[in-house]
Amino acid sequence: MQHCRMTATVPLSKRGSLTLPPQMRRKLGLDKLRHPMLLVEERDGGLFLQPAMTLPVRDIPKKKILQWIAQAKRI
Repeated sequence: MQHCRMTATVPLSKRGSLTLPPQMRRKLGLDKLRHPMLLVEERDGGLFLQPAMTLPVRDIPKKKILQWIAQAKRI
C-alpha cells in the first residue's frame, strides 16, 4: 500500500475540471506527455488518481483481452 507523500488542495470547476499542481505533474511524469491522461478510481469514498495511457486495441494480445473479460465477469 502506498502512502501519501504530497498533498494539495485544488479547486474543482463547475464542469468538473481540476488542475494538478506543477510539482505533482512532474513527479508523475505527466509534464512530459503530449496528451496526459489519468485513471480515476473511487475508493472508500475518495478518489485515487494514477497515470494512464491509451493503446490501440489491435496492439493488445487477444489472450490479455480475454483475461480482462473473465476478470470483469467475476466482479
